Amino acid sequence: MEAKRKEPRKALRIKVISMGNAEVGKSCIIKRYCEKRFVPKYLATIGIDYGVTKVQVRDREIKVNIFDMAGHPFFYEVRNEFYKDTQGVILVYDVGLKESFDALDSWLAEMKQELGPHGNMENIVFVVCANKVDCTKHRSVDESEGRLWAESRGFLYFETSAQTGEGINEMFQFSQYEVAEGTETFYSAIVDLCDNGGKRPMASMSVSFTKEQADTIRRIRSSKDSWDMLGVKPGATRDEVNKAYRKLAVLLHPDKCMAPGSEDAFKAVVNARTALLKNIK
Repeated sequence: MEAKRKEPRKALRIKVISMGNAEVGKSCIIKRYCEKRFVPKYLATIGIDYGVTKVQVRDREIKVNIFDMAGHPFFYEVRNEFYKDTQGVILVYDVGLKESFDALDSWLAEMKQELGPHGNMENIVFVVCANKVDCTKHRSVDESEGRLWAESRGFLYFETSAQTGEGINEMFQFSQYEVAEGTETFYSAIVDLCDNGGKRPMASMSVSFTKEQADTIRRIRSSKDSWDMLGVKPGATRDEVNKAYRKLAVLLHPDKCMAPGSEDAFKAVVNARTALLKNIK
């Protein structure tokens, strides 16, 4: 009896939107990936730019509709209609502009507001693009800070350069090497999402650190002095300083905490304790 021929799986049509402040390189990332070229002259996106491309992920053909959303506040009333029915989001910031990184939370808040009370952002694959990594001299957001922000929310994270092409294909595409390494990419995550009935597989949602660890590392980064870093009031006793130190050391020790930036945060806590104890009689 002749073996039954396996039918090809139906092509998957998905909607992807790009979000982020103006001039962070959203359009350039999409042009670099879809058209294999870089546009050196900045041309602001007016309202919404739109593109279509096809990709192959494992045994699935994907038809991708990409909506490049203008980052200027002036175009809010144009872009607010495009958040619904989205499967993938590219969140872009410029590693040389701290304000573009800080604005990512407001972009997520805008999307959540437009999706309304019945919208579920957990059913969307987010990838964070730390763009313009070729401009290392002017970098103000380091990799560990960006990765911590992304991974603590269950988002994918990639360092990219639209100018050189670094990280662009790795972010979007799916390869045998990435399967072997267990690396999840943007399109493969969306395929898994669609094949799982709109729910993220548990493996892709897991992170190797807790929210408390992530929040503590962010707090330490923004501390104004050693007292603030340890979370004690100026004039605290040696016992109070040591108690606060031990609590943070257990939480952030690199052998126990896999969060990006944990090693630097742990060293900062050690140095803060040393500095304070020197000045306490």
